[in-house]
Formats: sequence, structure tokens, C-alpha cells
Amino acid sequence: MRTLAWFIGLIVAGLAAIALFTWPAWRLVSQFIDVPFHRVGNRIGMLALLVGFILVARRLGLADRASLGYTLPRRRFVAETGLAIVLGVATMLPAIVLLFALGLRTFAAPVPVASLLALALGGLVSGLVVALIEETFLRGAMYTGIARESGARLAIIATALIYAATHFIGRYRIDAATAGPLSGLEMLGGALRAFAAPSAILDAFTCLTAVGILLGLVRKVTGGIAACIGLHAGWVAVIAVTREVSARRMGGPWDALVSGYDGVIGWLVLAWIPLIGWALVRFYARRALIPRRAG
Repeated sequence: MRTLAWFIGLIVAGLAAIALFTWPAWRLVSQFIDVPFHRVGNRIGMLALLVGFILVARRLGLADRASLGYTLPRRRFVAETGLAIVLGVATMLPAIVLLFALGLRTFAAPVPVASLLALALGGLVSGLVVALIEETFLRGAMYTGIARESGARLAIIATALIYAATHFIGRYRIDAATAGPLSGLEMLGGALRAFAAPSAILDAFTCLTAVGILLGLVRKVTGGIAACIGLHAGWVAVIAVTREVSARRMGGPWDALVSGYDGVIGWLVLAWIPLIGWALVRFYARRALIPRRAG
């Protein structure tokens, strides 16, 4: 549990940095450039997490490639990531088709092929960036540290819960004209406001936790994060394109199956995850990309 405590402390420290340092940093930076208050706060939070992650990873002996999940040679890592992207897209598309079939989403307007390709490419690039960061942190260093200390089961569950929770740390904007010494604390409170009404996010939180568990299982059977990055990126890309070309349709009998979080995930996608999870874990277990390491 020591490793888990370190990483939870790291996340708390990153949030505390927003509350403590956004105001003085914004006052300093705004003397030279016009920058929104919330942007300074977001950058401080990311910088605090990055520096803290490096320090914690070194302290816990998790700063090497294997501990971070980069266990494959570069070419094979890229190939496995590419394959997982295809699998991610293929496993998410049926759920999206079902959303349209049930009338939960509707196309906004016809999209030219060139624009659709640009959206797909943009969604994929965005998905890869998000997946690279999150999977290195969660299914890389955090998973390895917890698995070594407490076993794979706790590592899978803990990383899944933290993965889900981070999606509800939202952006909160403060007008520069009203910013003051306590605005950093106000910004932090606004960023965490979703947790004040847990029933409103229960469907999305449960769905994201299930996704995190699936990624953790893939991490366990493959011994690295190449497949996790690819699957994660593929899912994000499909959801991003879906949200760009369509809109949520309200008022139907199946409304409760979709969360208000993003208009895509929810109880319906949650029901789909065990099916694709069984297939994906079985697929990767058979491939046996590398010999399984401890945890």
C-alpha cells in the first residue's frame, strides 16, 4: 500500500499546487503577457504532476523502461500499439452504431469525406497523446509499483478507480478581472465540483472504471503498455469523431443508457465492456507478447 499512498499523495500535491501557486504565478506572468488565470492554474497543476512523477518514480525504483511498461523493442512496441489501435476502433464502433440505432445520437449534418478524414486523424493524434500520458502514469509506473508490493489484483483495481476519477477533474475558468489571492482555491473547488453530486456521475464513473479494469487486465497479460496505449487511443478517437459529427438526442425511452458526461459512455457502453474485455484479454493472453513479469 506504500506505493499507492505515494501516487495518491502525488495527485493531491498536484491539486494543492493549483490552489497555492496559481495566484502568485499569474500575478508574475501577467506583468509580461496577457494570459488567462485558469490557464496558469492548469499549467501549474501539470508541471507539479510531472516533476512529482519523476521524483516519485525515481524514489520507488520505477524510472526504468520496464517499470514504465515499455518492455518491447521499439519496432515491436510500435507494431503492437498500431494493432491495438485497430482493435480499439473495431471494438468501440459497434457500441456507437447501437447508440444511433436506439436514437440516442443523431447526425448533425453531412460531413465531407475530407473533413471526416481530418477529424479522424485529429482524434487519433489526440487519443495517442492522452493514452501515452495516462498509460505511462497509470498502467506503467503505478501498476508496476503496486503489483510488486501488493499484487496485480490491487494494481488493476486501484489504477482503474484513479483513472475514472481523473476524468471528472474538470476545467474551471475565473475572470481575470475578479481574480484574487483565494482564486486558486476557488479554481480547485470548481475543478472538483463534479464529485459534489456523485449520483450524477455514477454511470460514467462506473463505465470508466470498467474500462480501466479492462486496460489493467491487458497490461497484466501482455506485460507492458503498448496494447493499452493503442486500445485507449482507438477508443478516444472513435468517441471524439462521434461527438464532432453527431449530437445527443434527448427525450427518447433509452435516455438513461447514456451519461451526461460526454453523451457517449454510460450504462450501454458499460454492458458492452465485459464482452469486448473477454475477447481482448483472451486474444492477448494467447499472443503472449512477452513472458509475464512479477505482477
